[in-house]
Amino acid sequence: MQVPVIKKLVAEYSVEQLSKAEEALLEEQTPEIEVEGNDEGEQLTHVMAAIWVINHMEKENIPVGKAVRDYTVKVRNSIS
Repeated sequence: MQVPVIKKLVAEYSVEQLSKAEEALLEEQTPEIEVEGNDEGEQLTHVMAAIWVINHMEKENIPVGKAVRDYTVKVRNSIS
């Protein structure tokens, strides 16, 4: 998971575009948007994270930096 990639996706694409990319990746197809990542799994992680961040920003009315930090905390907590 690369935070700069997530931030770039949040800045450049809508939830609808990201959802289409998620669907394409899940179906082992190439997404219409450019998604950086070493493989399809990392690309999917970036897309799903960007969707979560956008939704969290809208729900909590917070800036992207705070939403990304909240996401990374969520991931860390799920691992430990």
